[in-house]
Amino acid sequence: MSNSQIHVPTMAEMIAKGEVPEILFWVGCSGSFDDRAKKITKAIIRILDQVKLKFAILGMEESCSGDPAKRAGNEFLFQMQAMQNITVMNGYSIKKIVTGCPHCYNTLKNEYPALGGNYEVIHHTELVQQLINEGKLKVNGGTFKGKKIVFHDPCYLGRANDVYEAPRNVIQSLDAELHEMKRSRAKGLCCGAGGAQMFKEAEPGKKEVHVERTEEALAENPDIIAVACPFCNTMMTDGVKHFNKESKTRVLDVAELIAQANDL
Repeated sequence: MSNSQIHVPTMAEMIAKGEVPEILFWVGCSGSFDDRAKKITKAIIRILDQVKLKFAILGMEESCSGDPAKRAGNEFLFQMQAMQNITVMNGYSIKKIVTGCPHCYNTLKNEYPALGGNYEVIHHTELVQQLINEGKLKVNGGTFKGKKIVFHDPCYLGRANDVYEAPRNVIQSLDAELHEMKRSRAKGLCCGAGGAQMFKEAEPGKKEVHVERTEEALAENPDIIAVACPFCNTMMTDGVKHFNKESKTRVLDVAELIAQANDL
């Protein structure tokens, strides 16, 4: 991927210059602080820059969406975090949001309206598919052409919001061989990080969820396990390491596939 520098404006900077972005890029906690997830954030930004979409981030004004607090049962903390974000976004008259995190996506789209935060929220795979369909983003298979790719459905993108086709359509634009796992789409198995599980010890059992899910993916003998969630990325990467398959199978976000194929 190109190492060229891209300036990412904040909402405050754009408003100060009298400019209004088309879309707010909601980065999310993982995409902001986790070193592996930061690469996904950069891939999304390079795609947005490639199509010259006028976007901005909140920067230091973005707080946690509140999803982990709500899933863990702390409604009071969730509402405090949500109201803080809604106050900031409504202050900027935000209309449209794109995010690479399905957990943030679900919360911003389905739970913020009840608190006064009404926005059009899309996942980055939906935006990339739209850009490809509109001819604004040309995709080349690059090094992924002909590669065997399996896609793991994030729970909060698939089962919670019925977004199944966008990531698959984007992957197929690479002229890759898209293979389905035994359990996919509505029957897809969680990676083990959902519902705030990412931040606690695994439940007792014979096998950890991410190990079982990765085992299903590796059964397809893929070159790549594609994901569309930074938490899924972490869990599936750990699973691949568990089976010592790092030299054979890579775990990449759909945004990284597109950015790397196009050398962005």
